[in-house]
Amino acid sequence: MTAKPLFTSISDDIVVNKIYEIRNQKVMLDRDLAELYGVETRVLNQAVKRNINRFPEDFMFQLNSKELENWKSQIVISNREKLGLRKPPFAFTEHGVLMLSSVLNSPQAIQVNIQIVRIFSRLRKLLDHHNELKLEIAEIKRHLHNHDKNIELVFTYLDQLIQEKAAPRKRIGFKPDEL
Repeated sequence: MTAKPLFTSISDDIVVNKIYEIRNQKVMLDRDLAELYGVETRVLNQAVKRNINRFPEDFMFQLNSKELENWKSQIVISNREKLGLRKPPFAFTEHGVLMLSSVLNSPQAIQVNIQIVRIFSRLRKLLDHHNELKLEIAEIKRHLHNHDKNIELVFTYLDQLIQEKAAPRKRIGFKPDEL
């Protein structure tokens, strides 16, 4: 008989909705990660503090008051003041989330961590593809701008030709004998 898995996968949409952009970085907050890992936020933060050398500034940072207010405005909760926050949460970058797997070692934490890393990778690929599309659109716009200039030049020349009143020209080609 095979062992029944202890953890059922979390929907990718749930994880994606817990990824925020703060300081121009995609991050996840300690409270959201703790919820996904099935631990209390304080337990996650204690584990991080015990291993603080593994979490430099580019892996994890604490939100300042302005960032906290901005984050509160992004989430939809009827009473935003009662978020259970005694202090600003910690934000973990993709590398910080990876490092959490070495700090939290439960089967659920490992599975969720793998899922989060895969989602971050897909987001990065999506953004790379998005940047490629932006470059292609810029190239198309440049070509169209050049075409517009050329068409405008053609119309300018046509206007000049129409405005010039050329002298009547001699008829060329077969001429019947003059009478």
